[in-house]
Amino acid sequence: MKRFKNILFVNEPTIDQASALARAVFLAESNHADLTMVDVIPTQVVTAGIGLPPGGPISTGLQADVVAKRRKTLEVLVESYKQRLNIQLEVLVGRTFIEVIRAVLGNAYDLVMKPAEDPNWVEKLFGSEDMNLLRKCPCPLWLMKSPEKSKYNSIIAAVDFDPLNPLGSERGLNREILELASSLALSDFASLHLVHAWETFAEETILPRAGNSLEAVTDYIEKEHALHRKGLSMLSEELRKWIGNDAYNYLSPNFHLPEGPAKKMIAPLAAELRADLVVMGTIARTGISGLIIGNAAEDILNQLSCSVLAIKPSGFETPVKPAG
Repeated sequence: MKRFKNILFVNEPTIDQASALARAVFLAESNHADLTMVDVIPTQVVTAGIGLPPGGPISTGLQADVVAKRRKTLEVLVESYKQRLNIQLEVLVGRTFIEVIRAVLGNAYDLVMKPAEDPNWVEKLFGSEDMNLLRKCPCPLWLMKSPEKSKYNSIIAAVDFDPLNPLGSERGLNREILELASSLALSDFASLHLVHAWETFAEETILPRAGNSLEAVTDYIEKEHALHRKGLSMLSEELRKWIGNDAYNYLSPNFHLPEGPAKKMIAPLAAELRADLVVMGTIARTGISGLIIGNAAEDILNQLSCSVLAIKPSGFETPVKPAG
């Protein structure tokens, strides 16, 4: 089963994050993991917005004062957990997503947990810093809707694959998605749903051709459906091997094969299933129709109203450089 060993929780002062922090503490305890809470102060805050040059005596003193006050705030937030867990506290200055990713690179965090930004300015769950983390954070990123539930009832694992080679190049990413989703479903006694959205891209072109009857088109669609159904079944049997027969039988995952583009099908299904968490990849290999990649992943994320655990494939390299 997937275990995290070094977790980073990112302070989000725009919302009440007590429930999100409680989830992070519980996860750290159950995984016997280290937990660090970090707060990132925007650079303009420590220059008071009045054009103070960086490094001068006034801006340096102001920064130290602001950092001390923010650290006090963090200490109040974690006070009730002191007897349960040793939570490290860090206060950084800069752009949130950049400093968080630099912290990941410098300290080998294997999970970033963060309450979603206050989305009042747009009708989206995730704000600009969150989206930058989703695009560029090299380790799994868990963005939590406020208020975060202490226990999940329904978890979705959204997987994609080439139906002609379901255990091909996407196997590693799908394994991480499935193992994480199943591990959380077991710990929360939640239902687990395996979701794969599929399309028949030739459907619109084969019907008008001479000699292609409606029956022929229907047969073509059913064959495509059967390929994707077989691929999902193969992945589920892989999951059985990864987590063990007893755990798999206990979870007894549900399978969903909605027909249509992933960016249109996953969010409505999540709402229908009352999902508390969607575990999904945010980048995948190009060249396979229907895979969740780039803007398509962001389209899905912007439609979701539940928490998200986003996974990058092995070998992903963030464009953010380590601190100099």
